[in-house]
Amino acid sequence: MKAELNQNKSFETRHKEQEKDMETVQGELKLHGLWASPFCTRVELALKLKGVQYEYIQEDLNKKSDALLRYNPIHKMVPVLVHDGQPIVESLVILEYIDETWKEHRLMPKDPHRRARIWFWADYFDKKFTPACNGIIMQKGEEQEKAIKEFKEHLSTLEQGMEEEFPPGQPFFNGETLGLLDLVVCSTCRWFTVLGELVGTSLVNKETTPLIFSWIQSFMELQIVEDTLPQQEKLLAYALGLREKALNSLD
Repeated sequence: MKAELNQNKSFETRHKEQEKDMETVQGELKLHGLWASPFCTRVELALKLKGVQYEYIQEDLNKKSDALLRYNPIHKMVPVLVHDGQPIVESLVILEYIDETWKEHRLMPKDPHRRARIWFWADYFDKKFTPACNGIIMQKGEEQEKAIKEFKEHLSTLEQGMEEEFPPGQPFFNGETLGLLDLVVCSTCRWFTVLGELVGTSLVNKETTPLIFSWIQSFMELQIVEDTLPQQEKLLAYALGLREKALNSLD
């Protein structure tokens, strides 16, 4: 009985210490973002997964705030995480910072090789899919067809890579819970659907990329994801606006 009481006391002590550590680390936290940006969405999800409180500041990229220009003078883009007045920019850098600062619900594994592979695929995803997606939205005719072809090629490469590296029988690359690569890839899923609507055909489906399709389905079943991702109709309207503006500039 005495041992049990000591164990309970020890647990309560550790729990209070963890809460105290969280309060100490928390400080003032602000996220400058754009609701439609998957790069901002991945950061929001990471903060919510870890239970970190933050203030969200919606930016208008057509009229950038003085704070955004001050915190990110080089790229002048979102997301920007400001922790006690100190800015952290670039979404992958921000995700790493969040994971190293708040230890609960780790986004990255301890194994160095596994971590290296995650960074490889996260970098691949951003470098390959961003220009392809932009091309689908902003271009027409042959240039758009080229972007669609590149998108499908990159998706096929990702599917093959995940077939080799995805943990067997698990819903996410991180296992039972969301990790960094899950956030990077799956936070873009509604954009994938929007792109399909723009070109009149599904770009991610069960027939051509079954693993990625299943991965996204598991992601979308989480309430935290449903609460964070932008609404489909609103995102489509936003994409159509971007496309109209881009095509007008081409004429």
